[in-house]
Amino acid sequence: MMSPLLEKLIHALRVLPGVGPKSAQRMAFHLLARNRQGGKAIAQALEEAMIHIQHCEECRTFSETPRCAICLHPNRDRHLLCIVETPADMIAIEQTGYKGLYFLLLGHLSPLDGIGPQEIGLDILNRRLQKDSFQEIIIATNPTVEGEATAHYLLQLATQYKIPCSRIAHGVPFGDVLEYIDTRTLGFAMASRAQCLEVE
Repeated sequence: MMSPLLEKLIHALRVLPGVGPKSAQRMAFHLLARNRQGGKAIAQALEEAMIHIQHCEECRTFSETPRCAICLHPNRDRHLLCIVETPADMIAIEQTGYKGLYFLLLGHLSPLDGIGPQEIGLDILNRRLQKDSFQEIIIATNPTVEGEATAHYLLQLATQYKIPCSRIAHGVPFGDVLEYIDTRTLGFAMASRAQCLEVE
């Protein structure tokens, strides 16, 4: 029988995504048996992060200051706004060389789960669209049923302010072979195909 503190540690580790009972137990045993200093460092970092990391008041990404470094950066294109679902999506877009601003939904519309416009910050986005002069909104939600429904809602919102919208392309990944692409992905690629340049 395990000690109460050990059980408490294992239970706490299970809040992490993808960590089941066995994985949590293995992590707890490892920290206690081989890396107590590492465990203390994790505990300290977690406590500091939970206390000091909030959300940027403009884009809603994680930030220790009222406005994040991207929103404060003087060289960002302040007329371009990319809307993504998660901080991980923002990092992925950032790695492409994109130099505009962001808005993070921190989720997507899902009425069955009780997630409506307010739960994903669309009231905050609405206020931002009222005060800022964007020349284009890039909708970069995920190609899922919920992501597509969210993109449709965002398009309607942007239309109210007469802001041109674009949607990131979904389709065949570079280097893949058509016969191995799933039907849904290939369907997206066909529906969003682009005009080729004419050969002179």
